[in-house]
Amino acid sequence: MNGSDGLSWTLGRARRLALLSAGLGALAVVCHAAESFSVGPLPDAVRVGLEAVALITTLGLAATLSALLCQTAMALDAADEQRLMLEKARTDGLSGCYTRAHFLAVMRTVLRQRSGRAAAYLQLDMDRLKVINDTLGHGAGDEAIQHLVSVVRRELPGAVIGRIGGDEFGVLVSEAGTRDAVTALAERILETLAVPVTIGGRPTRVSATIGVAFVEDDAPLAEELISLADLALYRGKDRRGCVVAYDEQMLVDDRHARFLARELRAAIYLDELDVHYQPIFVAGKDRPVAYEALVRWNHPLRGTISPAAFVPVAEQSTLIDDLGRWVLARVCRDLPSLDAIRVSVNVSAVQLRSPDFARRVLDLLAHHGTDPSRIAFEVTESVLLDGEASAQAAFETLRRAGARICLDDFGAGFAGLGYLRRLRFDVIKLDRTLVAGAASGGPDQAFVAALLAMARAIDTDVLAEGIETEEQLALMRAAGCRFFQGYLLGRPAPLSHWAPLTIVADDVAAA
Repeated sequence: MNGSDGLSWTLGRARRLALLSAGLGALAVVCHAAESFSVGPLPDAVRVGLEAVALITTLGLAATLSALLCQTAMALDAADEQRLMLEKARTDGLSGCYTRAHFLAVMRTVLRQRSGRAAAYLQLDMDRLKVINDTLGHGAGDEAIQHLVSVVRRELPGAVIGRIGGDEFGVLVSEAGTRDAVTALAERILETLAVPVTIGGRPTRVSATIGVAFVEDDAPLAEELISLADLALYRGKDRRGCVVAYDEQMLVDDRHARFLARELRAAIYLDELDVHYQPIFVAGKDRPVAYEALVRWNHPLRGTISPAAFVPVAEQSTLIDDLGRWVLARVCRDLPSLDAIRVSVNVSAVQLRSPDFARRVLDLLAHHGTDPSRIAFEVTESVLLDGEASAQAAFETLRRAGARICLDDFGAGFAGLGYLRRLRFDVIKLDRTLVAGAASGGPDQAFVAALLAMARAIDTDVLAEGIETEEQLALMRAAGCRFFQGYLLGRPAPLSHWAPLTIVADDVAAA
């Protein structure tokens, strides 16, 4: 029997006992009154009996009421406890938002009762929660979540807010107005979040990416609305800190991506992929000192499919682990034909989320009899934002085994000097846009010179990628850069294009 049922039973019993006691007491009073108004003397036995009934009734009623008061208090306590349990099931304790299950229930109700009014659903994903947790502690991460929710409540009063994941929140605006108005509200949330606040005792920016889906005609299912906003959100995660509204083309693209994922899975299984190698040169040498392995897919019906098209699909569909293992295994088989040259392999941020990534890599290298010192792992700046702690643990394990770690595309995005101080990189690869900007003079040239000076001080090599002109090559050499890669020096080509080369051991160690 739950709290509410127990309370109803107790109150019903109290009513029945009260009526019974009141009836008996009334009978005794009537009889006593009859004697008082000379209706006629009552026999002594009857009078004594009625007085005893009245006394017993009074005492019984008092005892019953006392017991009922105790039972009522217990029933009320049970009802309160049930309400608290129900409240906990409906509300997230940290953020104060609805839980996912209750949020979906409320969404369904609101969408059914919409009566043709325009509505909008916003899905917010915190961009840097893992970084805050890793650098400032989980307590600071909790503060960041609470700050984000307070901003949303302030900017969208009356909206229904739910925590639908660890760092994801859903917001249903039942009277949204125009698309432009909703987009402006979402952008205002991001502008407010961009103002630093004190979290974990340090000034911190809490950023988010927002996907928006609109409801204008027939009310969609709550789950469908979340799915559409999630598609828009995924489009925005590459840029971070932006608002992306869903459109129908996204659904077409998503279906295409699902189809491509199925075909990519088959291509990995059937060994239909290939690896091309792009050479890396050191200053003063006319032969490569290393190569970068780049996966290629020549589809039997659709021709060449760019890595820019299928690698993101692999990351989204969890195929990236299978793809990464395939590429590394292929590199291990090709290494003997590349003589003593080190090969760089690209690693995705998704791969590094796995706590046993480094162990699986070393097991694969051991299976092929490959010395880890002949492999370099290239990671982009997005790896640092998606989980610095897990990346650092993997880097340390691989480096202890002899592998090298390269930071790719430095200068293209978010990585700053703080990451270079906390994480140890063997090589920093300057992004092609930075190389091109330095060749044009201005701030980029000064930045490259400062970075090269810093790299020398911390014993880290710098590689300039995207070298496409003699001018860029000459400028990088003059600035003190030792390693170069780009179309001017050599395009990616199959293994058969590169003859075995004999190079100086010191150059191999540095590359």
